[in-house]
Amino acid sequence: MAATDFKDYYAILGLDKTTSADEIKKTFRKLARKYHPDMNPGNKEAEARFKEVNEAYEVLSDPEKRKKYDQYGQYWKQAAATTGGWPGAGGYGGAAPTDFGGVDFSQYGSFDEFINTLLGRGGGPGASASAGRNGNWNYRTTTGGPTGFGGFEDFAGYENRATGISLNTEVAISLTLGEAFRGTSKRVATGEVSIPAGVKTGSKIRVKGKGQVDPYTKQQGDLYLKVEVLPHPFFQFDGENLVCEVPITPDEAVLGASIEVPVPEGMITVKFPAGMRSGQSLRLRGKGWPKPKKDERTDLLVKIAIVPPKEITTVERECYEKIQANRTFNPRSNLNGVL
Repeated sequence: MAATDFKDYYAILGLDKTTSADEIKKTFRKLARKYHPDMNPGNKEAEARFKEVNEAYEVLSDPEKRKKYDQYGQYWKQAAATTGGWPGAGGYGGAAPTDFGGVDFSQYGSFDEFINTLLGRGGGPGASASAGRNGNWNYRTTTGGPTGFGGFEDFAGYENRATGISLNTEVAISLTLGEAFRGTSKRVATGEVSIPAGVKTGSKIRVKGKGQVDPYTKQQGDLYLKVEVLPHPFFQFDGENLVCEVPITPDEAVLGASIEVPVPEGMITVKFPAGMRSGQSLRLRGKGWPKPKKDERTDLLVKIAIVPPKEITTVERECYEKIQANRTFNPRSNLNGVL
């Protein structure tokens, strides 16, 4: 057995044999995201690590596979394909194969006995391989059977493989607010994908047939794009609606005004009624965010902020002083006698 064939699935995940199933799952997700090809475009080393991580998780996430792997190491697949005896012509539990790659197995009553002898676990035929464990035998071949011992590769024919992990792939993708509003196309590792209008942070876009490929069945999973809409300096989300804040001057607040207000697709004129206060909002119906799969939009809430000028001309000061001298409105009249 060449040293380069050695693979320790626990070491690949940075774990040991005492690690819980939940911790294995948590670690796999972290490493899969770190080394995923979409996160490391063109990085062959990261791609190879991603495949190793998937291979290790496929075995260690399955309780039965993990049990066999811990007990038999590199031969866990062959052990899983037998139930006490050798795989025979009529199914499991048949006679031991003879003249298999020049090795006579008729002296062994079962696969356990062969493993016992091969790994020195108790002295040869008749002894049980389950009497001991050697967690250092962690080898794998592309055919699924052990190599280097008389050409045992044909054992791969008895493999009973079950999918250990989902073939679906999830990739994070960041969009500007404009891209998310209008819809766009983005290039990922699997090619160009279309982003529909109206996605938001947390939305998932399914791209069928663009996930991982099962090397055994050739089935391919789906690609899921998890969307993050980058923060915008003017628009924010308030549930399904958009919100923004528009500053107006004191005289506009008192007299009312028609003001140009940004909306996602451009500028529109909005009439603000007289007497609006800071913090009040106007609801612009149908000017918010697109509703997915519907030719509709949510609302835009325009919050008012009355902003006094920091610098004024002499004429403006005279006008404000005249207003102050003749003002009859007292916004603090209700504060009298609050104690």
